[in-house]
Amino acid sequence: MTIIPIATPSLGDRSYVVHDGEVAFVVDPQRDIDRVLALSREHGVRITDVFETHIHNDYVTGGYALAQQVGARYHVNADDPVSYERDEIRDGDVVEVSPALHVRAVHTPGHTYTHLSYVLEGDEPVVFSGGSLLFGSTGRPDLLGEEHKHELARHQYRSARTLATLPDETVVMPTHGFGSFCAATSAGESTDSSTIGRERRVNPVLSQDEEDYVASVIAGLDAYPAYYVHMGPANAAGPSAADLSAPRRADKDELRRRLEAGEWLVDLRHRTAFAAGHVPRTINMGLDGQFSTYLGWLIPWGTPVTLLADTPEQVAEAQRELVRIGIDRPAAQATGRPEEWTDEPLATLPTATFADLAQVRHHREVTVLDVRRVNEWRDGHLIGVLHIPLHDLLKRMDELPDGEIWVHCASGYRSSIASSLIAATGRRVVAINDTYATSAVKAGLPVEAA
Repeated sequence: MTIIPIATPSLGDRSYVVHDGEVAFVVDPQRDIDRVLALSREHGVRITDVFETHIHNDYVTGGYALAQQVGARYHVNADDPVSYERDEIRDGDVVEVSPALHVRAVHTPGHTYTHLSYVLEGDEPVVFSGGSLLFGSTGRPDLLGEEHKHELARHQYRSARTLATLPDETVVMPTHGFGSFCAATSAGESTDSSTIGRERRVNPVLSQDEEDYVASVIAGLDAYPAYYVHMGPANAAGPSAADLSAPRRADKDELRRRLEAGEWLVDLRHRTAFAAGHVPRTINMGLDGQFSTYLGWLIPWGTPVTLLADTPEQVAEAQRELVRIGIDRPAAQATGRPEEWTDEPLATLPTATFADLAQVRHHREVTVLDVRRVNEWRDGHLIGVLHIPLHDLLKRMDELPDGEIWVHCASGYRSSIASSLIAATGRRVVAINDTYATSAVKAGLPVEAA
């Protein structure tokens, strides 16, 4: 038996291909199913079964399209309200993929009401736990609405304990939890693998009593990306395969027209390159960070997106990221140098460090804007600064005072996004491209700790 994880680091998720040398099954495939098909060809196996642990909220599934393309059975909970034909599966059902691969469904509600985990039975047991039991954490219980979070948190607690009855050596393979906003809490200690025995030792859900777990999970919940609201309906409808053909190329005139129409022109280059020179009023979301998460979180849904990059390969990478969250076709693309994208003089974005900020504050007053999330702010922040999380910035732009604004986050990635959004309004802004955890206190800036 061979298990091959397919990681999607930008969304913090994993899919899995499992085969016995002849046939294979897939768990929670993402929209770009070419990765799965390439693995099946590489290993010379035929995909006969596709399993969904739940109707996903953080990405568009490739399960329906994959099953249709290869003629596989598509296993989705019988109680999920979907609009397509599927192989209905329920708690306790066992699917014989092959004589060597037996998969048993276990109802593990909590992330959703109908969530299923799948136990691969045999001498080396494995549980594909989806958004239920994660490495050192659990899936968050609030994605179906605030009114359900307490009930789902209690379900999650009991589901984790159901899975904890599996043998200690059972390998745990979750879909979420590798930086995904679907995780209820950070996993803390970094790990690439785990077992039921390890989770019993380190996972709070298996050491706390129910009331403490529910209280701590609810208290720790922070905002999740706005695009999530569109994922469940898309997945219940049976999304088609991704179209990854190259978007059309735009010249300077078209780019100008799109900017004037209020469309989003997104510069995919690293923030240092963007700072050195970019088309005025464009937005920096580099491919080196959680590009699709923040684009999907911030953009008014349905707004056309044009991608600007050094190379066509970067556009293709961004396009792959976008189809995973349901932004199917970029309006256009432009590659090369920013001088080739506009007849206007290029804009620059001043950057600085926390040490620079400390020096400036000795001489003049500037507004400092912290764009980290609420939980990060609570863990510690600079004294006397304005806090607006990045995902709230567009709707709270009028709260920014007049004058120069210095923007910081945890590492510089989000501060560049925020600064580009602010600069597009004509404001004077400086992006702090520095690491908060190591540099703020060292620079002598006053910090309020948690």
